[in-house]
Amino acid sequence: QVRLVESGGGLVQPGGSLRLSCATSGFAFRNFRMSWVRQAPGKGLEWLATIDRGGYNAAYADSVKGRFTIFKDNVENILYLQMSNLNPEDTALYYCATDERGDQRGQGTQVTVSS
Repeated sequence: QVRLVESGGGLVQPGGSLRLSCATSGFAFRNFRMSWVRQAPGKGLEWLATIDRGGYNAAYADSVKGRFTIFKDNVENILYLQMSNLNPEDTALYYCATDERGDQRGQGTQVTVSS
């Protein structure tokens, strides 16, 4: 059974940083491309980033390129999202997912960017 558990969210001031984690189990994590998606209040799911199985190549949405970094630990089976220079538009529920659409995702972790 696939299990994805996000953590690391919280309240941060504009310009601040956060690192999100996604602990995984129930599948061969090292063999999966993994993604982060988010959902802002009143909006649909937004794809943010995807990393390949080995963790060597990543793709990013224009909205986060240069500010967010996705990486994965194939030993501990954890996916990360390092976020910097956060702004209020980044306020959302953040999910890790086994696909770019976020069809199979965890319960999410809330990120709120506010002064």
